[in-house]
Amino acid sequence: MNFHILTLFPDMVLDGLGTSITGRAVKNGLLSIEAVNIRDYAFNKHQSVDDYPYGGGAGMLMQAEPVFLAYEAVAGKLAKKPRVVYLSPQGRVFDQNMARELAKEEDLILLCGHYEGIDERVLEEIVTDYVSIGDYVLTGGELPAMVMVDVISRLVPGVLHNDVSAEFESFQDNLLEYPQYSRPEVWRGRQVPPVLLSGHHANIEKWRREQSIIRTKERRPDLLAKCDLPEDE
Repeated sequence: MNFHILTLFPDMVLDGLGTSITGRAVKNGLLSIEAVNIRDYAFNKHQSVDDYPYGGGAGMLMQAEPVFLAYEAVAGKLAKKPRVVYLSPQGRVFDQNMARELAKEEDLILLCGHYEGIDERVLEEIVTDYVSIGDYVLTGGELPAMVMVDVISRLVPGVLHNDVSAEFESFQDNLLEYPQYSRPEVWRGRQVPPVLLSGHHANIEKWRREQSIIRTKERRPDLLAKCDLPEDE
């Protein structure tokens, strides 16, 4: 899968995504992560891409033309028109279901705003999806873009060493992940649940499912309301 991130801070994006799972996946050719510097498409010697908004107001606004030229530089190389995600608090909240949907794309452009946002005209021209990672305001779209790349990448076949793990993490079936334990068997007086030491796989899976439901009810009842659980559960 190929991620194309349009940003004013390419080093921030590449440094953040160049480590751990995403960095290894890029090295192994499973992912491509390109950071396109919008300033490279400015039309002045100072590479300025912002200006005052018409009608007044606080702050500066990113201009339409540099953003559009950066988009064209990417889209012009692709076989089909790509989906373009604009990271904005006004967008649909990003979740695991959206990640699964976007992971099916061959190419995905992530547009990072800054200052007071981006000229509406270019958004109308190129953006296909408005996405938020939560109901709060960040300085720019780089951190949300990195979050999205990390989440989506985990769903690309081969990125995780154990592909099965992607299926059983939090938010599978809208349930949170069950508690997990490792050695030692007793830590500061706290014992690993005996069922996990039993070797009885059916009982272990039953316990894990129960714990997922209990944990979701305690910590995220809003998710539990979306679950289609059998009567016994």
